[in-house]
This record gives sequence, C-alpha cells and structure tokens, in this order.
Amino acid sequence: MLLFFIGCNEKSKNNVTNKTTKEIVIDSVVIDSSKIKAKEEKFELTEDNAIDFFFNYNKTLTENKVKITTNLGSFTIQLFGNVPYHKANFIYLTKKGYFNNTQFHRVVKNFIIQGGNSDDLATSKKRKEIGRYLLPPDTRKGHKHHRGVVSMPSSEINNPHMLASPYEFFIVVTKPGSYHLDGEYTPFGKVIQGMDIVDKINNQKVGKGDWPSSNIYITKAEVIK
Repeated sequence: MLLFFIGCNEKSKNNVTNKTTKEIVIDSVVIDSSKIKAKEEKFELTEDNAIDFFFNYNKTLTENKVKITTNLGSFTIQLFGNVPYHKANFIYLTKKGYFNNTQFHRVVKNFIIQGGNSDDLATSKKRKEIGRYLLPPDTRKGHKHHRGVVSMPSSEINNPHMLASPYEFFIVVTKPGSYHLDGEYTPFGKVIQGMDIVDKINNQKVGKGDWPSSNIYITKAEVIK
C-alpha cells in the first residue's frame, strides 16, 4: 500500500493516506476518486453513439407518458412502444430538463403545433451540452398522422435522408388527420389528455413564419406513470 505525504511532520502523515484504491482520506474527509473521474468524463451524444445509446436506454424504461405544462394549460402524451429510438430520445430529453422553458415556436392553423425550440441562449446551451445528433426515420410501424399524434420533424440542415431533429416535435390538430405526412415523418406518440389545450395553442395569433405573436412557453415537461 502506498502512503502519500503533504509534509514531513507527523500530523501530515496521519492526515493524508491512501486508504483504498478508490478512497482518499484528507483531514478525515473521504473522497471517492471514482466519482471525481466520472465528473471529469462528461457524456455527450453524437452521430456515432446516439443509436447505440438509445437502444440500450430504451431497455431500462418503464414509463411511457410525458406531461407537458404550458402557460396556456397542460396535456399528456403517451409514447408508442415500437419506435424505440424516438421514444427513448423524448424521455431522455424530458428527464434532462431540456424542454423546460422552450416554446411552441411554430403554429400552423388547422394543421400542427411545433415545440421544443426557442430563440434564447439557454436553449442553445442545453443542446450543446446534450450533444449534436439526428435520428433515423422509423415510418413503417403502422402509425399514421391522425389528429393528436405526436411526430418528429426532419432536420433542415444537410439532410437528404429526412433524418429527424431530436430536440423538436409537432402535434397534428387536423381533423381527422394529416395523412400526407405519413412515410415522411415518424409518429412516436399521441395526446391522450388535454387535446383542448393543443387546440387552444393552435388558435393563438401568429406572425411571420408561423411564430406565435405572444410566446407560448413549455414551463415544465415531466415523465409520469
């Protein structure tokens, strides 16, 4: 066993020792060196690791519902089990607190509401910390873009294969649905409670680019049983 010394006096010898391979005692305070290492190794999602990560993350999930609270009310989404990457991604971002304080930034009358973005620096910072990645489309599981279905838009940047933008989502409000979207985008859930709030958001006044004239904030997103 190795001994570490701060000084040459006896007091220093008693205060600093290598207690185990993972613990260091400094002035009677135990520090787990493995936790120090874990803190230094910050995890970030990338194009190379995202699919493997969400494949394994999905296996650990027991929840399939997310409650979205906005400044206009709340609604609940139930996620489909057979689109594992998109389901796992949405729950992961929810648990990371990503959606909190983002906005419904695009409202197209009698068509969709789209959320998960914002023009503030905090949202951009959260995206940078979580990672830069896209998700492959998963359009052959039998889900259609019925009214109330939650789907994932494709990224607009260098994206000939319609890969999904993981930080955003849209909800169909068209009656009975917007089926021309089938095969292009990936439905991964549906609103099971609070569709009146979705309609309320869709009825808000909008300006240029379908951006609401008054900001519509997602104040909280939470995974529920």
